[in-house]
Amino acid sequence: MPESPLSASPYEVLGVDPRVDDDELKRAYRRRLRETHPDTGGSATEFRRVQEAWDRVGTPEARASFDRLRPVPAGGAPYSGEPEATMRTAGGMPRDTRPKARSYGHPGGWRRERYLEMIREWSGRGTTLDDPYEPALVRSAPWEIRHALADALAEEATARATAELGIGYTVWHDVLAHDLGKIDHIVLGPTGLFALQSEDYGGPVAIKRGELVAAAPGVHLDGRPAHDLAGRARRLGRELGVKFAGAIVVLPDADLDAATAEIGSHKGVALLAVQRSVLAHLLRGGVPDLPRALGSDLFEVRTRLQQGVKFI
Repeated sequence: MPESPLSASPYEVLGVDPRVDDDELKRAYRRRLRETHPDTGGSATEFRRVQEAWDRVGTPEARASFDRLRPVPAGGAPYSGEPEATMRTAGGMPRDTRPKARSYGHPGGWRRERYLEMIREWSGRGTTLDDPYEPALVRSAPWEIRHALADALAEEATARATAELGIGYTVWHDVLAHDLGKIDHIVLGPTGLFALQSEDYGGPVAIKRGELVAAAPGVHLDGRPAHDLAGRARRLGRELGVKFAGAIVVLPDADLDAATAEIGSHKGVALLAVQRSVLAHLLRGGVPDLPRALGSDLFEVRTRLQQGVKFI
């Protein structure tokens, strides 16, 4: 499975130093199985994490592969950030060349720059980083630095998903929302105008009292993600003379139980959380109970966005 920069490594899940020998690793695995087994008062989720960790490092071959290879985020893009236009499938064949949604801006660019600035500052002046994305370096960095990289990767993955919407849609990435920060993605199409925020908190989230909250230890959320996104969208909408139908927080599939979850609403803007794999389906089909009607106004809204959007 792809690994988030915020995810605990298999060694951390098993509670051992990465340098332990294979026998000690096996003893740790058995110990953690006993501790987390649901029949003895453990958590089914944690028990499953222990089994998944063992699958990744439990044999000499798997362990060598994990220690050697760089994690790859969902969608196949490596940490190196190879441009989408030059990427090919694993078999060397060209990617699907069917018409994509029109897109503007550089998804994840601001976050990547922020990550590089932070990781170099944290490493210390005069330190040469041959590879700022080297897995051991990323895992050892403080949470704030890993979160910056996780967000960049999440934004890039969402950009790939929105590109598949087709030529009827227009997408703007890394949009400046003035003193309120930025909106990761704005999507305009026949089903409406939506503000999207790509997130990776490193673990499961849930909905409580009309907002996203952490659903496991070690998961950290900043502020009120859905409401904050809706606030930025409303502010930008007023400035450009457009109205957003919804604010959508896009999450890794494993971090949200339901494919789509209604969070609530904020001053007329619907709040939703969605698994990334179903995002395109949701945007094509429209959000239930939200008016789809843009009609001829679609062209006017697109023009206003084209003329008024600024990138961070």
